[in-house]
Amino acid sequence: MHVQSDVCIIGDGAIGKAAALGFAQAGLKVTLLSPASAQAPAATDDWDVRVYAVNHIAHGLLSSVKVWEALDASRVAPVDAMVVNGDGATAGELAFDAYGARVGALAWIVEDRNLNQALDAALKFASNVNVVRGRAVALQANATAANVQLANGDTLSAELVVGADGGQSWVRSQCNIDFDYRPYGQRAIVSNFACEMPHHDVAYQWFSAAEGIIALLPLPGQRVSLVWSAPDGLADTLLKESLTQIAARLTQLAGAKLGTLSPLQPEAVKSFPLSLLRPHAITASRVALIGDAAHVVHPLAGHGMNLGFADVAGLIKAVSERGQHRDCGDARVLSRYARARKEDILLMQLTTDGLARLFGADLEPLRVVRNIGLNLVNQLPVLKRRLIGHALGKSL
Repeated sequence: MHVQSDVCIIGDGAIGKAAALGFAQAGLKVTLLSPASAQAPAATDDWDVRVYAVNHIAHGLLSSVKVWEALDASRVAPVDAMVVNGDGATAGELAFDAYGARVGALAWIVEDRNLNQALDAALKFASNVNVVRGRAVALQANATAANVQLANGDTLSAELVVGADGGQSWVRSQCNIDFDYRPYGQRAIVSNFACEMPHHDVAYQWFSAAEGIIALLPLPGQRVSLVWSAPDGLADTLLKESLTQIAARLTQLAGAKLGTLSPLQPEAVKSFPLSLLRPHAITASRVALIGDAAHVVHPLAGHGMNLGFADVAGLIKAVSERGQHRDCGDARVLSRYARARKEDILLMQLTTDGLARLFGADLEPLRVVRNIGLNLVNQLPVLKRRLIGHALGKSL
C-alpha cells in the first residue's frame, strides 16, 4: 500500500495529535503514523498521575482545533497563583498571581488521559487525517517528497515529515542529527494526594539542594498533584516508601498551607529519569522535529509540553504562510520554522538548566544568594511581569 499526503506525522502523543489536527484545519491532507501496539487510554475515575501545566499558547492551540472544549472540564483546574520557595533558615519566596498578570488564570492543570481522550475524539471527526498503524523502518527524502517505509512493506509519502516521536526520536536518528545529552542525576516522582485544607488554585514549589525540586499542583477539589524532581539516591528511597510515608513528608513541607495530605490511590506512583537533550538542528531535508524530539528540558517549570505545543503552532504558521509556489517541505519554509523557534527553545533550556544547577548546589553561600534573588525578584514588578509573561507564553 502507498499512502500519499501533504504532511506525514510520526508519533501519536499529544503533540503529534495536535499537529495532525492543526494541519488538517489548515486544509492539508495528513497521515498520522501510530505504533501498531498503541491503545486508547482506559476510561476510569481515578486521577491520572501524569499531568501538564498548560499555558496560554497551548490553550490557544487546543482551542483553535476544538480540543479544549472537548476536555472533561470537571477534571481541569486553573492555576490562579504560584508560590516558589527557597530553602534553608532564610528561605526566599517568589509569588505570582493571575490578577497581577491581568489574566484569567496563569495556567491550567490537565491530566494526560483527559487530554489524549479529547484529542482522539477530535481526530475521529477530522476528515483530512488518515491514522495509519505500523512501525517505520526507513526514511528517505528527495527533491519532491519524503518517503517512509513501514515494516509491513507499505510506504507513506509526503511533502513534509514531522518527527513527534519523543526524546529517543527515530526520525531524528534517521536524519543523522547529532545532539548534546546530559542526565541530571534526578528522577521525577509523580503521584496525587488529597489535602485537608483547600488549595485555592495555588501551585506551590520548593527548591532544596538536598531534596530536589518539589511541586504541588492544584487539581479540582481538595486534591493536589505531586511532581518531585528528586536526586537519584533520594528517589530510590521514596520509591521504596509507601505513599502514606511520602504524604507525611509533604505534610511537613507544606506546613499549614494544605493541612494533612493523604494518598488518593495507594499504589498510584510513577517515576522517570530527568535529562537535558539539545539536538543540533530541528530540521533536515523535508523533515521538522517538534516536542521532545526537538528538545528535552528539566520539568521544574512545567513547560516541556508547552514548548511542544508552541512548536506545533510555529510549524503550522510557517507552512501556512509558505506561498503558492512552495510546498510544505520547502527548505525555506523549514528554515523559517527553525529561526522562529530558536530563541524560545534556547531561553527555556538555559532557564531550566540554570535554575536546576543553581538550586542543586548544596553550598551555604549559594543558598543565601538564591534566596536573596527570589526575594529581590518578588519586589521588582517589571522583571516579575516579564517572567510571568514568558511562563504564560504571551506578552504582558
